[in-house]
Amino acid sequence: MRNNRWSREQLKLAFHLYCQVPFGKLHSRNAEIMELAQLIGRTPSAVAMKLVNFASLDPAITSTGRAGLGNAGSLDREIWEEFQANWEGLAVECNRLRTALVELQGQVPTLALDPDEATGLDDFTGETRRVVTEQRIKQHFFRRAVLSSYRGRCCMSGLSEPRLLIASHIVPWSKDKANRLNPSNGLCLSAIHDKAFDKGLLALSDDFRVLVSTELKRSQDPFVQRVLLPLEGRPIEMPERFVPGTGFVSRHRADEFVDNKARN
Repeated sequence: MRNNRWSREQLKLAFHLYCQVPFGKLHSRNAEIMELAQLIGRTPSAVAMKLVNFASLDPAITSTGRAGLGNAGSLDREIWEEFQANWEGLAVECNRLRTALVELQGQVPTLALDPDEATGLDDFTGETRRVVTEQRIKQHFFRRAVLSSYRGRCCMSGLSEPRLLIASHIVPWSKDKANRLNPSNGLCLSAIHDKAFDKGLLALSDDFRVLVSTELKRSQDPFVQRVLLPLEGRPIEMPERFVPGTGFVSRHRADEFVDNKARN
């Protein structure tokens, strides 16, 4: 596949990886970048450069003064827009493209899932196994994209233990199919903050400050008083990429936040 012009398939795989690698690790010594370079027949430096080109299209990057390389081409922009319009389909497509390249090189493809995500797949067969596998591939992509954007830390508490972190949907998975895998519809939260956010006990203002529900404020629980109540009005730690969409934040506040439900 080596040539000077990047194909659409190569660019999709590159952007797919860009979404999952922390900004500070977009360099040629990164093992994942080296692996992709080997698969598509390019040098690690070329792949790293392409990922930094994608960064120049990312508003969350450029708004902080980090401009990337600024050499993104028209096809790079097309791939960027294509992902924004169809995160779910492209996440699955990129997994298939990668599997095909691995097989073409005579290797045995393996699922790039965390151990807990891969658990139980052998319990299914046929079409059911395919559907379950695709679902976990999608969830794996969303988790990596969100956690890497937030530097692997809960944006409300700062917790960095990965086993206790959740890639939390702002607008619930069940209520917005088109944005199920959109990283801008995600927050990196600890398990307890995720549960409180999911239950509408916490929400965000449009300027990304934490709103604590009246129900929690009335709680006499020592943990709630010590850990959750002090969050009121505190800004979340913003991600390096994929800033939460204000549309998603306002929808969550209107539809899920218990204080607004009580008024309705």
